[in-house]
Amino acid sequence: MTADDQQQQEDVKPKINLIVDFEGQTCTVKVKPGMPFKKLFEAAEKRFQKEPGTFKFTFGGQRLRPEECPADHNMEDGDVIDAHLQQLGGGAC
Repeated sequence: MTADDQQQQEDVKPKINLIVDFEGQTCTVKVKPGMPFKKLFEAAEKRFQKEPGTFKFTFGGQRLRPEECPADHNMEDGDVIDAHLQQLGGGAC
């Protein structure tokens, strides 16, 4: 097996570009379909200069969980994930 053959075998699982949108600002994150969202969440929070756990993320109206991955939601290259500020407290006066 040549080095080229080995490289092609490693690229069998292609990466996809997912776009994270926060109030009109976007960042693109390249991920493997089987990679947990936790890493994507961390990258987006760092890019938008927010503390970890600041956002909740949704795709197609469904909340994304850190242990899930893009393949669980049949995501494709160029799909957009929405980032929303996590609401803390509120309610009773």
